Amino acid sequence: MKPFVFDTTVLYSGGRRTAADSLRTAAQHGYTADYLGCPVRIADGEDGRDVVSIPASYKHFETVQVANVFDQAQGFVVFSHFKGHMVSLFGGAIKNISMGFASRAQKQRMHADYHPVLNQKKCSCCGVCAEVCPTKAAFISESGYPEYDLKKCIGCAQCIALCPEAALQIFWDSDKTVFQEKLVETAAAVWKKIQGKTLVINALVNIVEECDCLPGKNDVIAPDFGFIGGDHPVEVDEESLRTLGSAVFENIHPGVPWSCQFSYAREIGFARRP
Repeated sequence: MKPFVFDTTVLYSGGRRTAADSLRTAAQHGYTADYLGCPVRIADGEDGRDVVSIPASYKHFETVQVANVFDQAQGFVVFSHFKGHMVSLFGGAIKNISMGFASRAQKQRMHADYHPVLNQKKCSCCGVCAEVCPTKAAFISESGYPEYDLKKCIGCAQCIALCPEAALQIFWDSDKTVFQEKLVETAAAVWKKIQGKTLVINALVNIVEECDCLPGKNDVIAPDFGFIGGDHPVEVDEESLRTLGSAVFENIHPGVPWSCQFSYAREIGFARRP
């Protein structure tokens, strides 16, 4: 058996938008074949097209498009940094499986239900939103304020997360539970392919308020609790939240309907019922 570490490319700008950038970023953080003792791969390929559609047959997705990696491994270790997230409240095993395996197109399908709305009273016209937008949907108008072309917007929310004045809020095109359900559906479809040969581990260390994908300072908000492992992502995420306490994240990201991740997982047969 020859192990390898893999990731997939992302929607937003920065160091992981292409396979070459992703490998360069991994190396900059010390994740090289020499250090790990195994290759680092970008599973959706150099151009993001090494993908496959797998059946889902759920409310939002009949199929989900993911990296074509299943025939390359006899087993999987899903290793996730447990942290906060402004749309899903927390990011753990469920989110890592759904986003980590997903193609860029599938990531867009999961994110497509929300867009930025500007509060001009808070806006300092700094231009950060236009700078970080991967599709140039955000641009500075003649007035000096940013505007947003929602036809180009892919809903990645990078502008919302990185606005230094918190002048952008999410406008939901649908109920806030939809993103949670799409995460669960994608993870559930992948899980059908890898269950029975996968170890799931959440790292409850250096717990920060936002997703690791965001650059800049990300404040630590809780003490370290070590590692929680198991053979099912829903159970590992539930135990992680019980150990930490959901209030740590709820105080920072109020109003996120995070609990439906677990109730919906049970509804569609993804989670083992207690």
